[in-house]
Amino acid sequence: MLRDCRTIGCVSSSPPSPDRAAGGRLRRAGTLALLLAAALAAGGCASTGYYAQAVRGHLSLIAAARPIEAWLADPATPAALRQRLALARELRAFAARELGLPDNRSYTAYADLARPAALWNVFAAPELSLRLKTWCYPLVGCASYRGYFDLAAAQRSAGELQRQGYDVNLAPVPAYSTLGWTDWLGGDPLLNTFIDWPEADLARLIFHELAHQVLYVRDDTVFNESFATAVEREGVRRWIAQRGDARLAEAFAQTERRRADFLALLLAHRARLAAIYAGGAGAEAQRAGKRALFADLQAAYRRLRNDSWGGFAGYDRFFERELNNAHLGAVGAYNDLVPAFEALLAREGHDLPRFYAAVRRLAQLPKAQRETALHEVLAPTVRAKPTLVPGQRPFAAGP
Repeated sequence: MLRDCRTIGCVSSSPPSPDRAAGGRLRRAGTLALLLAAALAAGGCASTGYYAQAVRGHLSLIAAARPIEAWLADPATPAALRQRLALARELRAFAARELGLPDNRSYTAYADLARPAALWNVFAAPELSLRLKTWCYPLVGCASYRGYFDLAAAQRSAGELQRQGYDVNLAPVPAYSTLGWTDWLGGDPLLNTFIDWPEADLARLIFHELAHQVLYVRDDTVFNESFATAVEREGVRRWIAQRGDARLAEAFAQTERRRADFLALLLAHRARLAAIYAGGAGAEAQRAGKRALFADLQAAYRRLRNDSWGGFAGYDRFFERELNNAHLGAVGAYNDLVPAFEALLAREGHDLPRFYAAVRRLAQLPKAQRETALHEVLAPTVRAKPTLVPGQRPFAAGP
């Protein structure tokens, strides 16, 4: 990866004018569009519309971004936003200095997209299965979701999948990673979709997305997301420790306990649902079991909220919709291998460079072998508590 010029002092310390900066980004964006045109052609006519919206969406995001320094120097920047950008700048420096995450241009600029999500992901699973449908893309391989920058387009896609008989989960996404490939365009910016999150959750998202730039394995969503989630958790623990703020530490610990309870609830019901589908009963019996299980999940959540959490309603939005296979299937993509990665980190003495090197060695193995190797690392340990979808706030409507 090419280093950002600013890291070696070859750019003036004063921020460029917004017009000049935007013009440079748009010229570079034109080059990106030409490069992606080859991918569109490779995808065939049926895929051209999808990739075209992806190119347009990302280029509009790039065009809206300005360096943090420009926002801080602008007297029109609201005080609250100024404070959050300053915090994000500290987190970004900490990520490179203390976590060994890429020291590039990602998260050094900010964009207000004037919408509540960066994009929307569509997850789909068959009516009587938890196996998520996958889509394959040029360059990055296959993934268990389809992303749209336009909500209406995402809704049309979800509707078509439902007509085909799939269970569907349409989830707003606060941020995404371009894996460091667009550093020459300015990298991945901070966005209005997450800049106001609580401090620990903002840290969690930045560390997670930067971890994808350390390592990304084609066609293995669970490996990629679980690795990034393990890095984010370690990073937030270190951030809180160096802050020495007892109130922040206690708030984070309480949030983690609720996250763990929430996910344990989902994973327990996912395991029960998988057993229903694998039990050999007929389709109607499986449908009945499915309906009963999701009703029980709703009731179990209300007991958890009212009894253990003292009425804390931060996860109500997740349960306000009609849940299905696609919701429970998506949970595993971010969590199934997290305990194994955390066990590997502990084995490497919590030395992150050594941990990254060990994960890179695993990434060279065929998928089945690397999963076996990870489970062998985990075998002597007690499974760690699970974690939540990365970057998801307690009230977020994630998968």
